[in-house]
Amino acid sequence: MSNTFKIVLVLVGLALVVPFVPGLIYPVFVMKVMCYGLFACAFNLLLGFTGLVSFAHAAFLGSAGYVTGALMIRFGNHPLGMPAAFAAGVAAAALVGLAIGGLAIRRRGIYFAMITLALSQIVYFLAVQFRWTGGEDGLQGIPRGSLFGLDLSSDTVMYYVTLALFAAGFLFVDRVVHSPFGQILQAVRDNEARATSLGYDTDRFKRLAFVISAAVAGYAGAMKALVFQLVSLNDVSLHTSTEVVLMTLLGGVGTIFGPLLGAGLVVGLQNYLATIGDLVTVVIGLIFIVCVSFFRRGIVGEFLHLRRRRAERHKRRPVRNATRDPAPAAEAA
Repeated sequence: MSNTFKIVLVLVGLALVVPFVPGLIYPVFVMKVMCYGLFACAFNLLLGFTGLVSFAHAAFLGSAGYVTGALMIRFGNHPLGMPAAFAAGVAAAALVGLAIGGLAIRRRGIYFAMITLALSQIVYFLAVQFRWTGGEDGLQGIPRGSLFGLDLSSDTVMYYVTLALFAAGFLFVDRVVHSPFGQILQAVRDNEARATSLGYDTDRFKRLAFVISAAVAGYAGAMKALVFQLVSLNDVSLHTSTEVVLMTLLGGVGTIFGPLLGAGLVVGLQNYLATIGDLVTVVIGLIFIVCVSFFRRGIVGEFLHLRRRRAERHKRRPVRNATRDPAPAAEAA
């Protein structure tokens, strides 16, 4: 059993008791953290493990939310309405990712980022223009339907279903990262020229990573649409794309749990500092400046770095003692 799986079990165990202590922490808040945490994990799969900076992830989150919401409004009463709408939302996000990735993956660096930004703005424009998306009003009052006989209109049932979906999505991302495919992605991130010389088609691997990242972001978007029964233009806006960058950098790029921690921090600040209005953005910005200045690896990244350094020191100590011990014996002889 991997350490990641053990930590996930502990977190899930703690999350199971949340509905029983609503005075301590709101279940709706935890569901929002799970949605955005998985969204940040999807972005981290691209930035932290592939080395690609994308500003299109809001397009994947929102497109999945719109498709899921529209189908639930029309077929939500059907017994298979929820699973079908959820799967359709994830598929729609993957297709949008395939389209954007296919066009942008041929470029490098800032050019790649700018192309993803431009294409995501096209998705935003389409969301405003299409009738089925609700335009500026978005989709409201989305029915949750049922899943295997469970009535998701109950917040408690919805909470546990969201928890199960989150755990499955998070473990999927972890499996991708630690698979041979994930190792190739990290090789491409570290030295693309060397990966190419070893015979890997780096563009194909980056394109596939882009599609997987888009699908996971859509997975989070479909969850969010069902949890809040709402999809708005904010879900496909540039603000959401930059917000997920902030979450990932705060928690730690290239770590498994960093994006989850970063999402919890940002969502928590937005929730508990909502009374100060727009100043919450200033507070988050100041925290970001502090982290970039003193914790460049992110919170989890710095913790892992310190633990790694401490482990290396412990390994060196026995070696030093072994080299010093024979010296007195040689002098005595």
